[in-house]
Amino acid sequence: MFKKILIANRGEIAVRVIKTCRRMGVKTVVVYSDADAGSMAVEMADEAVHIGPSPAAQSYLLADKIIAAVKQTGAEAIHPGFGFLSENPAFAKRLEEEGIGWIGPNAFAIDAMGDKISSKKLAAEAGVSTVPGHMGLIEDTAEAVKISQEIGYPVMIKASAGGGGKGIRVAYNDKDVQEGFPAVKAEAKASFGDDRVFIEKFILEPRHIEIQVLGDKHGNCIYLNERECSIQRRNQKVIEEAPSPLLDPETRKKMGEQAVALAKAVNYDSAGTVEFVASGKDKGFYFLEMNTRLQVEHPVTEMITGVDLVEQMLRVAYGEKLKLKQSDIGINGWAVESRVYAEDPYRNFLPSIGRLKRFHPPGEGKLGKGEVRMDSGVREGDEISMFYDPMIAKLITHGKDRNTALDVHGEALDRFHIEGIQDNIPFIAAVMDEKRFRSGNITTAYIKDEFPEGFHGVAPTKTQETQLICAAAYVHGFFSRRAALTSGRMTPLPEARRDWVVILGDQQHPVTLELDTDGQAEITINGGKPHSLVTNWHPGQHLVEGMLDGKPFAVKFADRTEGYVFRHRGVTLRALVCTPQIAELHARLPEKPKPDTSKLIISPMPGLVVSVDVALGQEVQEGEAVCVVEAMKMQNIIRAEATGTVKAINVKSGDSVAADEIMVEFA
Repeated sequence: MFKKILIANRGEIAVRVIKTCRRMGVKTVVVYSDADAGSMAVEMADEAVHIGPSPAAQSYLLADKIIAAVKQTGAEAIHPGFGFLSENPAFAKRLEEEGIGWIGPNAFAIDAMGDKISSKKLAAEAGVSTVPGHMGLIEDTAEAVKISQEIGYPVMIKASAGGGGKGIRVAYNDKDVQEGFPAVKAEAKASFGDDRVFIEKFILEPRHIEIQVLGDKHGNCIYLNERECSIQRRNQKVIEEAPSPLLDPETRKKMGEQAVALAKAVNYDSAGTVEFVASGKDKGFYFLEMNTRLQVEHPVTEMITGVDLVEQMLRVAYGEKLKLKQSDIGINGWAVESRVYAEDPYRNFLPSIGRLKRFHPPGEGKLGKGEVRMDSGVREGDEISMFYDPMIAKLITHGKDRNTALDVHGEALDRFHIEGIQDNIPFIAAVMDEKRFRSGNITTAYIKDEFPEGFHGVAPTKTQETQLICAAAYVHGFFSRRAALTSGRMTPLPEARRDWVVILGDQQHPVTLELDTDGQAEITINGGKPHSLVTNWHPGQHLVEGMLDGKPFAVKFADRTEGYVFRHRGVTLRALVCTPQIAELHARLPEKPKPDTSKLIISPMPGLVVSVDVALGQEVQEGEAVCVVEAMKMQNIIRAEATGTVKAINVKSGDSVAADEIMVEFA
């Protein structure tokens, strides 16, 4: 086995690879940019080499610097992770010429599968079902519109060298193509250095299902079942699971055999993924693309098969034969993964950048009736940068069946505590309990269908409201009592109160609190029947956990400075706990009117201005594109909320903007 490898990546995937290498006794080297100098991966690796400034184009995408780091450290091979150079055939070929090992598939396979046009042709030749579309290159927008009309709307505009949900737009009419085609070309050029674009039919009610394959250098290849990745926003996955609730054994076998046939057609010799779009109506499936690398969502496959895919990649790269046969691959229970992103679900999932003031993930291991796994590359105090993907961590849960895995996932999400940036946990938690998702009747349009006006949180049930009120009263009572017992005061010690008012939204709930010293409490709400609370809560954990009226519950809270922000199963509420006198004054406060921003174009996030598409004095129609802002490798078209005339333009192409910065003003 290799004695030392270099990981040409960052964040959670670098940490993930390091963990397997440690178990196998393989030394690791990581490369890092300025932004990652203090990262967890740098701390965990045996060696670390600085390769340049924060932008990926000046660091992680520079083959010369990475190869120099290999030679400097004496590493024998490179594991590319995902993204960056992981699917660059020229890089893989150069390593072969330099005599450096490549922990990935051969350069021919990467080249053949990396181009979506040629890969579809190869797939068809290998007997794989393919989606109708235009396989040739498209030169300009006018040709793109003509081709789209011939295929028939809706169509999907895709970057030929794309991946990770970038360089994709769905068009439902000519106008969508006119706007989307140049945007996809620009994203493709910026992200992949290749602006070629193709167009294919968009399958209505589609489901995104992928097959994990594993091959060696001796002609052996197997499939490790499927993953369902239909819950997506901006064509990027948010929740994945294995197996798929759609597939039956017969369909699974057909998809797996087609995936292996395609892999063998290019002598595939590593871990890879063949992606399909499947119809929820008839289980028909069509080839989308092959990702010639490890996928972000690989942990769910590992959880149901017991196979460490990173270990297998190292072994086959070293030349070992696969010891696994197809008959060895079974399905043990169900696994679910959610990607915890630094983004604001209440603002259309826009990126959120900043420092992790608090980062307390749920513990790994047994939870309820299942198991929890955490894959993360950050710690409390780390910076979430605008230069890279917004993913903070991956939460993976496993149970004997789908409902158990989902239940455990919801419990684990309640134990997350993140402060300093916005995150998408409230949205993920809401989906976990949503009726349609629970039924398994999902498509890639799930988020758009179920949240057509965007995500605005989840209204609490009566049970949740009771839990939140009790948790708020208990925490506030605990701190009040501790303050009363704190020594060294200049004034007499105040008595710990029994009567409080918990304010949730615009509703006031008088409570009476009887608090013992051993974590037990009796709480009466609105003069009703007392609730019995038993908790093992500790102030440093920001988690009220225990039994309420004989039933288990867990509520996360934070931010005691202006009340308590509580999270529970997708519900996020700010609770203010105060005396009855303060509550009376609070009720008299006038409601602050919301400012009118319809005449302003405001940046929804920190980012870089790519273009300003209007001029002074120009009349702009409602919904018309005004400018484009790029953040975390995604281009976002900012549109006018109302018709108006441009009065002022405060930014230009190339400017950096902050969240809520005014870019354009209308008369």
